[in-house]
Amino acid sequence: MGKTKHSGPMKLDTRLKPSLWVSPAPLGLGKVKPHHIWDTLKAVYDNRDNLPYAYRILTQGVCDGCALGVSGLRDRTLTGPHLCTTRLNVLRLNTMPAIEPRWLEDVSKLREMDSAELRKLGRIPYPMIRRKGENRFTRLTWDEALERIAAKIRSIDPKQLAMYWTARGITNEVYYTASKVARFLGTNNIDNASRICHSPSKTALKRSLGISASSCSYKDWIGTDVLVFWGSVAANNQPVSTKYMYAAKKAGTRIIVVNPYREPAMENYWIPSIPESALFGTKIVDEFVQVHIGGDIALMNGVMKYWFELEKDRPGSAIDRKYVHEHTTGYEELRKHAASLSWPALEKSSGLTRQQIGEFAQTLASAQTGVFVWSMGLTQHRFGTDNVSQIANLAMLRGFIGRERCGLMPIRGHSGVQGAGEMGAEPMSLPGGGPIDEESRDRFGKLWGFPIPAWSGDIVGLSLENALLPDGHERRTRVFYTSGGNFLETMPKPEFIRSCLERMELRVHQDIILNTSTLADAREEVIVLPAMTRYEQPGGGTSTSTERMVYYSPEIEGPRIGEARAEWDILVDLAGRVKPEHKAKIAFRSVQHIREEIAEAVLYYDGIQRLSKAGDVFQWGGVWLCEDGISPTPDGKGRLLPIQLPELRKPEGHLYVTTRRGKQFNSMVYSRIDPFNAARRDDVLLHASDAGELGIAEGEAIVVYNRNGTMYGRAKFAEIKPGNVEVFWPEGNVLFPVGVYEPHAGIPEYNGAVIIEKAETFFAFKDTRYAERRIAELEIGTE
Repeated sequence: MGKTKHSGPMKLDTRLKPSLWVSPAPLGLGKVKPHHIWDTLKAVYDNRDNLPYAYRILTQGVCDGCALGVSGLRDRTLTGPHLCTTRLNVLRLNTMPAIEPRWLEDVSKLREMDSAELRKLGRIPYPMIRRKGENRFTRLTWDEALERIAAKIRSIDPKQLAMYWTARGITNEVYYTASKVARFLGTNNIDNASRICHSPSKTALKRSLGISASSCSYKDWIGTDVLVFWGSVAANNQPVSTKYMYAAKKAGTRIIVVNPYREPAMENYWIPSIPESALFGTKIVDEFVQVHIGGDIALMNGVMKYWFELEKDRPGSAIDRKYVHEHTTGYEELRKHAASLSWPALEKSSGLTRQQIGEFAQTLASAQTGVFVWSMGLTQHRFGTDNVSQIANLAMLRGFIGRERCGLMPIRGHSGVQGAGEMGAEPMSLPGGGPIDEESRDRFGKLWGFPIPAWSGDIVGLSLENALLPDGHERRTRVFYTSGGNFLETMPKPEFIRSCLERMELRVHQDIILNTSTLADAREEVIVLPAMTRYEQPGGGTSTSTERMVYYSPEIEGPRIGEARAEWDILVDLAGRVKPEHKAKIAFRSVQHIREEIAEAVLYYDGIQRLSKAGDVFQWGGVWLCEDGISPTPDGKGRLLPIQLPELRKPEGHLYVTTRRGKQFNSMVYSRIDPFNAARRDDVLLHASDAGELGIAEGEAIVVYNRNGTMYGRAKFAEIKPGNVEVFWPEGNVLFPVGVYEPHAGIPEYNGAVIIEKAETFFAFKDTRYAERRIAELEIGTE
C-alpha cells in the first residue's frame, strides 16, 4: 500500500492548440464520428416522462456506466463537468416505468424480440414464475417466491447451487452480502462479471507484484512520457477518458495503441465537454503498433530482447538497473529466456518486423515515465494471465512502478466490477481477495459465525456446463441464482449455453429488466425477482472505480417500481428462510450496517463506514500501490517471469478472429451502426489484401465459419493487420469454443481461427456437411 494521498482534481489546460485538431471544419463535417448533440437530445426525449429524476441521477449519483468514477458530473482527475453518451444511454434503465402486464401473457411473442426491444418494455414489476410448459409469467407474492426458492435450495446439495452477479450498477454492499450469503448457504459456486473480463489482470498482478488492482491513478496519465493502451479502446468503452487523453496530449504525453485494428475511436475524437475538441476534434494517438491477434507476448518478448541487447554495450540505456536490483527477482532468468528466442519466431508470432519491434522498444527505453493501460484485448485469451505478466515485466524493467506518472492500469468497463472481487463475490477468494485457505476460512468463520465451505467453487462457465452432468451427480447445477447477466449474449457458443440454462431445474433471475436469457425454459420453473437500482437503494451505496476510489452514491428521490427491493435485502430474506434457525447470523439492519462489517472484513476498505453523503470518497491503498518500489509480496519485491510464446492456432487457409464493441454498453447494443467506422453489426472487418486473395469485394455477403459455428455477414475493409479479422460482440460469439478457459484465471477464450468465403460459394454446395469437410481439408497442413 502507498503512503501518498491523492491531491484531488487538476485544472484542465483549455488553451487552443490547432496542431491537435482533426480538421478545421467545425463539428467533424464530412467525418465518420459520434453525434453527441443528437445523442444527448435523444436521451432527453427517451427520459421525457421523468426528466427531473433523470437530472437528479446525473447530478447527484455516481455514474453506473464505466469505472472512471464520475460522481455527479465531477471526478477526482480533472476539474469541470464530465458527461458521456454511454451514461446517457444507460440512464433510461433507471427512469423507465414498469413493464405493462399484457406483455407477460405470451412468452412466445417476447422471444421474437431481441434484448434491445425487451429492454424498452420497461422494468420488472413484481415477482413472477413460469413453470415448465407454460407460455406466460404468473404473478407471485414475495413470500411465495422466496419460500419456493428456499425450499428448493434446502432440497439440494450446496454444490448444486450456483450464483452469479452481473456488473449492472451493483454496489459493494450487494456484492459483499452475496459473498456472505453464498457461504452461509454452503456454496463457493459464486461468480461475477468482472472475473469474466479482468480475472487474468488480478491473477497476473498478484503473482508479479502482489497487488490485484491498478497501481496508479488517472492523473498519472497526464504528463507521463508514454501512455500505452494494449488491446483497449478506452475512447469507445470509457468515453470520459478522452478528456484525460486530451489533457495528457496538452502536457506532452506520447500516446501509443497496441492493437490489430487501427481503431478510429482512438485516432480522432470529438470530446463534447471541451469546446475546442467538440468543434475541431482531437488527434489522440501518436502511434499505432499493429500486432497479430494474440501477438502481444511475442512483441513484449521482442522488446525485452532488444533491451537486453542494448544493455550489453550501454548498461542502463534501456533498463532501470537500480530499480531492478533493489525491487525485483528473476532478472537473470528473464534475460536468458529472451536471449533464447529467435527473431524470426518473434516476428512471425507478433506480425511485426525486428525493426518495428526495435523502434517501439527504443521509444519505451527513452521514456523516463510511463503508464500501461489494458483491457479485454489482452485478458480474453487462453493465455491472458501471461499477457498481463508480460506488461508487468516491461514496467518493472523500466522502473515504471510506484511513482508519479507511472503505473499499471487494467481499465474497467463498468462501475460495479472493481469491488466485486474485493468483496469476495467469486469462487476462489473471500472478501479482501485472499484465497479460500485454512487461515481465511478460520478468520471469516469467526467473523461471520458459521463455517466456510472448504471445497473449491466453480467459475460461472463451469457452473453452466455442470447443468449437463448426469442426474445424481453431486456437482450438477440444479439451482442457478443470477442477478442480471445475459449468458446467451456474453458467452461463446450461445446455443450450447441455452441447452445448459434449460437443463437447470430452477433458475432465479433477479433483475431490473427482461433479457433473452430470462426467457429460456427450465426443467421445473423460472422465477423472476424485481430489483432496485443503486439510486433506489435505501441508504445509498458505494462503488469502486478503476483507480481504487470508493465513492458514495446516495439514494435519489424519485418514482419507484412498487415491488422492487434492494438486492442485499432480497438475499438476506432468502437466506433466513433457507436456514431460519441461523437467520440472525446473516441479518443486516441496513446498508450502513453492511459498510461497517466491510470495514472490519476488508482491512484496506477501512473508511467505507464513514461514507454517508453525496461526494464522499476515499482511495484505498493511496495514490500509488508499490510506492517506492516496495511490493506487498513476502520479500517486498516484484517477480520478473519468463513467459513462453503461445501457440497461435491458425491452420492453413484460416485467419485470426477476435471481437470488438460498437455503440453498446456490455451486451446492451444501442445502435446497429458503429459511430466510429460506420460498420453494421453483421460487418466483418478485414484487410483489403486478404479480401483480394479471397476474391471478395467490399460489401459482399460472406460466411465466416469454423468448427464452433457459422456467422453470416458482409465484408467491410478496414485498417486491420493482414491475416486478422474482427467481428462484433456478441454477434460473433458463435465462432468461439465452449469449455476453453484460461488455466490460471478461468476466463473464456474469445479468439480463434476462421475460414471466410463468399456466401454464393458457400451456399452453392447443398451438402450440409460442406463446412466441416472444408475445415478438415484445410487442417491437413497446419502452420
